[in-house]
Order: sequence, then C-alpha cells, then structure tokens
Amino acid sequence: MPELLTIGELAARSGVATSALRFYESTGLISSERSGGGHRLYRRHVLRRVAFIRVAQRLGLSLEEIGAALEAVPHDRAPTKKEWERLSRSWRARLDDRITALQDLRDELGECIGCGCLSLRTCSLYNPSDAAAMLGTGPRYLLGDQPDDILAPR
Repeated sequence: MPELLTIGELAARSGVATSALRFYESTGLISSERSGGGHRLYRRHVLRRVAFIRVAQRLGLSLEEIGAALEAVPHDRAPTKKEWERLSRSWRARLDDRITALQDLRDELGECIGCGCLSLRTCSLYNPSDAAAMLGTGPRYLLGDQPDDILAPR
C-alpha cells in the first residue's frame, strides 16, 4: 500500500494551510482517500500536485486554468518528468510576459504610471483630463498602453 499522509502532514510538507487543502479538494484539484474514521488521507504524489498549484498561482493562473492544466496529468499517480515538462511548457509565454511587465514596472516606477497618479507634474502632458481612463481601469501605461493609444480608435 502506498504511503498515505494525513492532512496535517500534507500541510506541513507542502507549506499550504489545511483549509486551502480542503478547498483544493472541494474544487477537484487534489483528491484524498478516507480512513475508517473518515479522516482525509493523501497519497504521497499529491505533494507534487500541491506544489504545481502553488507555482501556477504565483504565475498568476486562475484556479480554473490550474484545474484544466491538471486534467492533462494522471490523478492516481505522480506524473512522469515528460508529462510535467509538457505541462509547464505551456506557461513559458505567460512567464515571459510577466517578466517583461515586471521589468517595465521596475524601469518606469518613478515615472508616470498612467494614472495612479504619482507624477502630477507630467500627468498633464501624458494624461490630460485623465484620458487614460478611456483605456480601462488600473495603471494603464504600466499595463502596456501608450499615451498615443488614447487618440487611436478602439
């Protein structure tokens, strides 16, 4: 019989709260078996699924996207290295986009963030009358919009 972990052991090993593990289970991201007394018992390979969920969340994937990704790997055993590589390859473009966005944020943090507004002296040049609001909510220029986009038809 495979080694089974209690929910407390899985929480300690994975660094995820028991409440989050129960939530992951309720949404089908992980699964458990039940002891005779009704306690949750997790197969050892669930540690990898939980690690996957945590990394995917840090990359900004929604739980729905994570669930869809996990459908591509077996539920009853640990995935092979090839299966994990195929799954993680799909994140590469998203991760590259996030790296670029973080670099842009770092490089432009002291400038106009369009419109927060931390640069009141130049705001009247880049965002007169809060025109960036027409592009949507949030810091439009840090999200990739340009001041010229305001003039372009959407």
